[in-house]
Amino acid sequence: MKTDELLRKQYDPKPRIQPIFMDLQTVAAALSISVSTVQALVRAGDLPGPRKISGNRVGWLWREIVEWSENRPLSDIPPPPNTGAKKPRKPTPQDGLITV
Repeated sequence: MKTDELLRKQYDPKPRIQPIFMDLQTVAAALSISVSTVQALVRAGDLPGPRKISGNRVGWLWREIVEWSENRPLSDIPPPPNTGAKKPRKPTPQDGLITV
């Protein structure tokens, strides 16, 4: 490793830290589900619950959410054909496809 690379890594003013806790919205976004689904899964005991961080603050351990995700069973149901696809926009007269 070059000296300048080594110095940059040792004295990086913004160290990259893996998150330890996530809030409810971040858990939902990370799992691609809604906030209410996260809450329902926790109530049912299917998803690890939040941990108390301070007096009025809770959060989910990042590694517990990752482990839970990795242990989900494989699905034999294919995703719907429109997954990730944008809806086509309606043609306009400027497109030259329709006449007015």
